[in-house]
Amino acid sequence: MHNKQDLLFLIFAASFVFLLAVFAYLLHFYPGAFKTSAMIGQVNLVGSQQEITINFSFPVILSTIEKNITIYPKVDISTSWTNSNRTLKIMPKKSWDAQTNYKISITGARNIFYLKFNQELSFTTQPYPKIKALVPIEGEKNIAVDIEDPIVVSFDSSLENYSVKFEVSPFTQLQSQLNDDKTNIKLLAKNNFDWKTKYQIGVFLKNVRQADDQYVKVGQTSFETAALPQPTQWGSDPEALLTQSKEYTKPTVSVGKYIDVNLKHQVMVIFEDGKALDAYRISSGKKGLETPEGQFKIENKSPRAWSAKYGLFMPNWMAILSTGEVGIHELPVWPGGFQEGANHLGVPVSHGCIRLGSEPAKRVYAWAEIGTKVVVHQ
Repeated sequence: MHNKQDLLFLIFAASFVFLLAVFAYLLHFYPGAFKTSAMIGQVNLVGSQQEITINFSFPVILSTIEKNITIYPKVDISTSWTNSNRTLKIMPKKSWDAQTNYKISITGARNIFYLKFNQELSFTTQPYPKIKALVPIEGEKNIAVDIEDPIVVSFDSSLENYSVKFEVSPFTQLQSQLNDDKTNIKLLAKNNFDWKTKYQIGVFLKNVRQADDQYVKVGQTSFETAALPQPTQWGSDPEALLTQSKEYTKPTVSVGKYIDVNLKHQVMVIFEDGKALDAYRISSGKKGLETPEGQFKIENKSPRAWSAKYGLFMPNWMAILSTGEVGIHELPVWPGGFQEGANHLGVPVSHGCIRLGSEPAKRVYAWAEIGTKVVVHQ
């Protein structure tokens, strides 16, 4: 019995020594057979929060990797291992910088045979979304920016994971509206751009997880606004003009309700049975898109009409053309809630419609009926 056990032990020992000798031989004469190599699993551009995988040809000793791996540009990472210590997964704690070539350096690491190896790897991140259109174009003049003609910045890909910043000179607070695809931004000045002024707007992007000092400039435009359009006659005081309009406008309809729109003075007067009830400042169509003159009537009404053409709401809508192309309505509103500034009232800047301030629009909408006559004149 003992002899059999001894024999088995001797066989095992001899086999172990033989294998050890073979391993030593291979290691000495064919060191490349146990050489560890590594490659990055990603072949395409890497997203801002995308995981990086490094695949090793042999299992490795984890501590020798984690102590000896560096990434440049420097970024805080978290790591995990799979595939019996052959696959390293790397995630940025915040994000990879866009449009950046990263280098991964591994020095003095060891595989399970305790053989040292070094490895240099690299990967490139996706570029920032590119501006494919910016309106107004660089150097454009005589620009009248309003809610139907806003500044528009269009990108070639989604801004889903990005923050956008605009810098305006001279300084102006902006209001923005992002479309559903997150590829298009409309901009207006919160209190309207000044007339006859040169502006420069810079466009900056950063990943949403990056700090505020990491914005990168991706584009700019400059333009000059038009001179303030002036009606042929203008009272010294807008409120006095309204009073005069109410007092001196001669009604052209003596029976029932009708709306009188004076394009020259940018004033609306509402009449009932020949009596002027009130007068309001308006904003009619600008040059080239003038409000049509003539006798019309209220064709239809809607408390909050939607303009698919311009992507905005027109509260207290009253169409004066059967086609619905032109109407009376409150100052337009973007889907995000921003409303065109009231300081455009008294200035022809619309695309043909007749705009009213919020309270006057509500009053006229509630007062006017479908079929109410509308007279538009100079």
